[in-house]
Amino acid sequence: MVLGGGAADGTGCALTGTDAAMDDALSALYGAAGGDADRRGRRDRSAGLGGSAPSVARWLGDIRTYFPSSVVQVMQRDAIDRLGLSALLMEPEMLEAVEADVHLVGTLLSLNKAMPETTKETARAVVRKVVDDLEKRLATRTRATLTGALDRSARVNRPRHRDIDWDRTIRANLKNYLPEYGTVVPERLIGYGRASQAVKKEVVLCIDQSGSMAASVVYASVFGAVLASMRSIATRLVVFDTAVVDLTDQLDDPVDVLFGTQLGGGTDINRALAYCQSQITRPAETVVVLISDLYEGGIRAEMLKRVAAMKAAGVQFVALLALSDEGAPAYDREHAAALAALGAPAFACTPDLFPEVMAAALEKRPIPVPDLV
Repeated sequence: MVLGGGAADGTGCALTGTDAAMDDALSALYGAAGGDADRRGRRDRSAGLGGSAPSVARWLGDIRTYFPSSVVQVMQRDAIDRLGLSALLMEPEMLEAVEADVHLVGTLLSLNKAMPETTKETARAVVRKVVDDLEKRLATRTRATLTGALDRSARVNRPRHRDIDWDRTIRANLKNYLPEYGTVVPERLIGYGRASQAVKKEVVLCIDQSGSMAASVVYASVFGAVLASMRSIATRLVVFDTAVVDLTDQLDDPVDVLFGTQLGGGTDINRALAYCQSQITRPAETVVVLISDLYEGGIRAEMLKRVAAMKAAGVQFVALLALSDEGAPAYDREHAAALAALGAPAFACTPDLFPEVMAAALEKRPIPVPDLV
């Protein structure tokens, strides 16, 4: 389909009905920035959403009518960036009209401190919807993957009778099959430890809450809540900019975690890692996940020393440059290389890959690192 029925478009066709309405919705957003269409001399269209809230509300309704949800979310993000609609998101009527996604949540969190009380409840409802959808998509697979990793890490070779894994034991002893007796002699028993409900591992999520990390903060909060729901993992969630805030006591509700963050500001990774290091009591059973683009405003040498010290004590340390669907972000390549040299992989991670990364870290096996583009 070709949209663009103005006299200067050169198509010789005029748009009518739904096609014209779609074209108007696109022009209101993309025609305002002086793009290619304007350079072709198109002067007969009005562009921009104007300053009135009713016109924005109508436009939001139009794009939801004419375009699929995935396209609507992209257009909303572009409208916020290109036309400066952030202020309008502080009005409850606008929030009720938008298509909620991770990026909108990030925008709302960045506006949290300036948001009027009349809007905050609506904003929480929008954030709640996105968080609930993410939990439904991510929780089951995460729990299954990590439970398997924890079970494998707890496997023992001298189990009590009731703890024997007969399937694995039989397969491990097939070479000892005695055909005359029709049985397998189990020279080696495989099973699991008795303390299956005890805390086996500790996970510390250390999250950079600078403005560029908004989507990562959303996903990390959801994963933090999922991990905290597993009794065999003791989970701690720490957010930081130039200050450090421990939000572990709010992990039962990721929405509370998100509204406890304050996106924006500087970055002091060293201070954040110092706090996380002070909370580690069982280094050999601990995984620290630093989620940051690694642009350090603190003391770089001290940051690297802390990572080296944690690694030497037995901590599994992983640095995620982003936890989002956006691909490779802008990041400090020098710091990433320095961490990799210490044996701490630094890479961008999608939400779908995160359970596998955590499972590998819990089992102390090589981390599945994707290629950075």
